[in-house]
Amino acid sequence: MTEIGRKKSSLTSQSAWILVAKFIGFVVNTILPLLVVRYLSIDNVGVYRQSFLVAADAVLVLPLGLSMSAYYFLNRDPEKQPAAVLNIVAFNFVMGAAAFSLLFFFPEVLGSTFRSPELERLAPVIGLAIWLWLFAAFLETAALALQEARLAAGFIVLFNVLKASFMVFAVIVYGSVDSLLYAAIIMFAVQSAVLVAFLQYRFPRFWTAIDLPFFRKQLAYALPFGFSVLLYVGQSDAHNYFVSHSFSAAEFAIYSVGCFQLPLIAMLYESVGAVMIPRMSQLQDENKKREILQLAVAATQKLAFFYFPLFAFLMIVADELITTLFTNDYAASANIFRINLFTLPLYCLMVDPITRAFIYAGRFLLKVRIVICVVLFTVFWLGIGRFGLIEMISVVVLAILFEKLMAAWISARMLEARLTDIALFRSIGRLAIAAAIAAGGLLAFYLVVGGRLLETTVSISRQALAAVDISKGHDLLGGCVFLGICFVFYGSAYLVAASLLGAIDPDDKERLFHAVGRFVRWKKVEEEAA
Repeated sequence: MTEIGRKKSSLTSQSAWILVAKFIGFVVNTILPLLVVRYLSIDNVGVYRQSFLVAADAVLVLPLGLSMSAYYFLNRDPEKQPAAVLNIVAFNFVMGAAAFSLLFFFPEVLGSTFRSPELERLAPVIGLAIWLWLFAAFLETAALALQEARLAAGFIVLFNVLKASFMVFAVIVYGSVDSLLYAAIIMFAVQSAVLVAFLQYRFPRFWTAIDLPFFRKQLAYALPFGFSVLLYVGQSDAHNYFVSHSFSAAEFAIYSVGCFQLPLIAMLYESVGAVMIPRMSQLQDENKKREILQLAVAATQKLAFFYFPLFAFLMIVADELITTLFTNDYAASANIFRINLFTLPLYCLMVDPITRAFIYAGRFLLKVRIVICVVLFTVFWLGIGRFGLIEMISVVVLAILFEKLMAAWISARMLEARLTDIALFRSIGRLAIAAAIAAGGLLAFYLVVGGRLLETTVSISRQALAAVDISKGHDLLGGCVFLGICFVFYGSAYLVAASLLGAIDPDDKERLFHAVGRFVRWKKVEEEAA
């Protein structure tokens, strides 16, 4: 196997570990929003989502990019590794403490922003959650920066399971926003202890590696990316704050449910991107631009293989998906969901690792995001009292489209891509055609038998649950069965179309067949042993 082939295989293997871990995390956490909408009133659902919106955004912004600097410094200067991790955890601890102090002494900051007395009451608890979450979040980053994909995957699974368990217990037993916040705080405290133990194991006595000149160097590298993250959060979440300020908590709950697929979008993108960032940095240091381009195209193709069909499938079944998962109270979220789905194909463009590797590209993208944020804030400010929920999400999608196109353009320029390199994207075009063909088949199936099939699955589910004395949940169970049937129909048609069009990478085909073969042989041995 060639050097490029080995690197591509390594990328696939490491990405697979992270993807599987994030998928498991996504699955175990899927139950939480389903229970939240059933155990909390729609107003409290809005407060719950606003609380964790503030906490999640704070955890992204407050490190100022220093946590992400681990991908750069832990791979380039082994002697400075203890100092690098000390700088990061100490800085995160101090920034978290500052956030807690602000919300503890000035809780009205949240009360006035959201026009919510409930958020003002919860502000100190939210501040404590931010403090612990910010400190603990470096655990996954540290393992990935050290290119220990399996260990990172283990951390992801472990703490997603813990978080889901604590919070599911809280919502079922206590049924309040307070209990959900305290459950998260307990989990982040446990994760913080594991982080300290892990860093002590990998970098004994790392807390003694005080190096102020190196900290200044590290911070100088990180700040442009930290500012970029700030702009990204402003671009991606400003609409949530304007909606929260302009609409009631119940209306925000409707709006946020319409945006719920974002974790699903990020799951695969982050898994591939987390592995690619250190690899891209290394290749850029070696000035291997052609290899970077080939790696980016390969990653884009892998993302398109999943994102293109997922986009088409979700557009068709959006109404049933929303009402099945979140009950009929959130039926109005379906149209918001459809508009937000237009961001999904854009995430196929694996350009973030490139803009991190090339300083000029990062600076250019920073300027683009500044412009986007200024425009967004201006439009949202002028739209207060005029825009409805549909208009708000439409503006967000247009902004993401512009930003992604600019990132792709500057990435191509940095890699000295030529017009003839469009040929590298042939397989991606075939994937789009395969997704469209399968979507046509699903739409016909959906229009002809969809309504009757849904009624049948719900009726059968009602009878099955009644047989075991369960009177609730038949809508959820029946709807999931219906969506599962649609997914199998669509997925089968898509795979056949993609295979016939030659859109699937031969190496990926071989790995899939090999995995299936191993599974079949394992089952045969198990049956013979039994």
